[in-house]
Amino acid sequence: MLFSSIPFLFYFLPAALGLYFLAPRRMKNGVLLLCSLFFYGWGEPKYLILMLVSVAQGYGFGLLIEKCRKHAKLFLSLSIAVSLLLLGYFKYADFFLSSFHAVTGISVPALQIALPIGISFYTFQILSYVIDVYRGDVTAQRNFIDLAAYVAMFPQLIAGPIVRYADIAPQLKHRTHTLADAAYGARRFILGLSKKVLLANSIGALWDAELAAQSAGTLTAFGGWLGIAAYGFQIYFDFSGYSDMAIGMGRMLGFHFPENFDYPYTAASVTEFWRRWHISLTTWFREYLYIPLGGSRKGTWRTVRNIFIVWFCTGFWHGASWNFILWGLHFFLWLMLEKYLLRDFLQKLPAWLRRAYTLLVVFSGWGVFAMEDLSVCGRYFRICFGGGALWSAADGYYLMSYGLTLVILAIGSTHLVKNAWNRLPRRGQDILGPVLMLAGLVVCTAYLVDGSYNPFLYFRF
Repeated sequence: MLFSSIPFLFYFLPAALGLYFLAPRRMKNGVLLLCSLFFYGWGEPKYLILMLVSVAQGYGFGLLIEKCRKHAKLFLSLSIAVSLLLLGYFKYADFFLSSFHAVTGISVPALQIALPIGISFYTFQILSYVIDVYRGDVTAQRNFIDLAAYVAMFPQLIAGPIVRYADIAPQLKHRTHTLADAAYGARRFILGLSKKVLLANSIGALWDAELAAQSAGTLTAFGGWLGIAAYGFQIYFDFSGYSDMAIGMGRMLGFHFPENFDYPYTAASVTEFWRRWHISLTTWFREYLYIPLGGSRKGTWRTVRNIFIVWFCTGFWHGASWNFILWGLHFFLWLMLEKYLLRDFLQKLPAWLRRAYTLLVVFSGWGVFAMEDLSVCGRYFRICFGGGALWSAADGYYLMSYGLTLVILAIGSTHLVKNAWNRLPRRGQDILGPVLMLAGLVVCTAYLVDGSYNPFLYFRF
């Protein structure tokens, strides 16, 4: 079930909120869990068991880790192994089989396993729980319903943010519900819905058009970069819109989820970009992979090795395809260049030039990220870098059709809108805010009724 769909907006969400607030305090987590299981099972009922098995093993091993400290490392290793084996089988089995065939020439039939939605996200949350119990950062959860509600919570189940158990454990037991939080949550949800439906979906059509031009042999260098820009804006407004909706719904339910984006396209370096983009994922890899590997504490070469492992895993986490691995290594390379060669040079450049350089690196990466077929990707970039015509009449048409949308997206990616809103007097905000939210909901509904929507890009990860 998509957040940006009529059934969710006008049937599931009102019913779930109604049941949740009517339930006594001691039963709220149980109601939340049941609603979340219904939400997940709506699209993939057969994978409900898989998710519950994942939660159950995390629950059981968490208790064993805390109770039997002598064997805690063994139980932690077993829990991690179970989580990664389940993730590996359902997400990566066919990739490994096809790679084995490519290397050895031995044909092995593909398993053709459908990817369970959200498995990468809820697996990481279960891993964070058992690791935090092992470290002693949290006590093991005795109530299975509470732990399952944390993992399966429908606002962030499908595409994050990846919420660490340590950050939310107190809220599972005691949380407050206020009208102010509910109002903030509703505003944040509608903002995210508008970003997804009105902006991300609109510009996504331009990326599709440029891909079609590449297939037809009519792509130009200008059109290629126009398409990559469109995809870069699409994935930002799509994913940040989802995160806004998740954070908003969490606030309605009394939970405070961490922010996942901080205007990443205003970053003045690739390093800064990754402090602002998908913050919950980069935080997870730092806390549970980079630092345990030794971080930067054991010399330059160990640091480089650790960063390489993190970015290889970051790319591979996003999908079972070589383009995602190349995307991760693309950023590893640029982060190493900034860390050891370019840092002083970049600091001497004007801020606008540093931002332009960052956008060029980031958006080039999005091109690799978007095209799973590496031969298609190679031909596309060959044209972008001068291996074909520079301009065509079709480019002028697309520029006229999408130029205003691109300007709106560019402005919306910066602090300009937020700063302008904050300059309004409080009375103006109080009057204009509800009007804009109602208008956003009405217009988004009209688009959805018309069928003008597509799934969230991050659902496939």
